Amino acid sequence: MPKSRFIRNRGTRRKKNVIEMDITSLLDILVILLVFLIKSYDSSNVNLNVPKGIHLPLSESQSINTAGVMVQVSPTTIWVDDVVVLNSEALSEMEERNAYDMGKRRIIPLFNELVKKVDKFKEIEKAAEGAPKFSGIVNLIVDKTVKYSYVKKLMFTCAEAGFQKYKFVVRGEEQI
Repeated sequence: MPKSRFIRNRGTRRKKNVIEMDITSLLDILVILLVFLIKSYDSSNVNLNVPKGIHLPLSESQSINTAGVMVQVSPTTIWVDDVVVLNSEALSEMEERNAYDMGKRRIIPLFNELVKKVDKFKEIEKAAEGAPKFSGIVNLIVDKTVKYSYVKKLMFTCAEAGFQKYKFVVRGEEQI
């Protein structure tokens, strides 16, 4: 019997079977992704750029750093907000011309840069009505091989520039 060429019969020939799909494994993957994203989500707005030469000390603390000026210190270089302020070559040249003042307790190039930052914050605070006030917080990202006497000079310099609160950035156990 030849195939029927009527329009009514065309629909019955081309019925598709419904394919049932087991989505249990797909839901498992989505739950795992969701847990991973929640675990890796950082709720702070602080962006930390640690230069290659800095090895942070370990800590068990889980507190999140707050926004502020970033002072990064390696054995050879000092950065303020990712801008090189002093390196070892300039330091050896400047020690001849006294890179330190106040009884070798204050680092002059770092002090000058921090004072510029404070002035900039206060200028923005005056110009903009809803601008956040100057917090006086400095985040110190210090290499673990830097001597304590040098860290004291850093802290003294920051205090003289107008920063009253220090936050030390360290590497947590889970970041190893």
